[in-house]
Amino acid sequence: MRIDILCKPESESRGERVLDNVREALAQLGVEAEVHLYRDRRKMIDHRVYVAPALMLDDVVRVAGRVPAVDEIKGFIVERPRYVHRFSKVA
Repeated sequence: MRIDILCKPESESRGERVLDNVREALAQLGVEAEVHLYRDRRKMIDHRVYVAPALMLDDVVRVAGRVPAVDEIKGFIVERPRYVHRFSKVA
């Protein structure tokens, strides 16, 4: 799983808060993921995101313009088909 956080260079604190929430959600679920924080306007424009910060899961923009809560991020991770498929074999 790949999680990207896009933010503007001048709004570092909001990007860091999203990063902290993502790390906490991953720790609570026990899921490993590749997490990147980008402070680049060009990358935002390439993904058609015009408000920061933005949270992307596997190249799909899930949240833009606000800092998502930990429970909301956990919901995004759990609803992914690969995650659900992996845990359906165990149960």
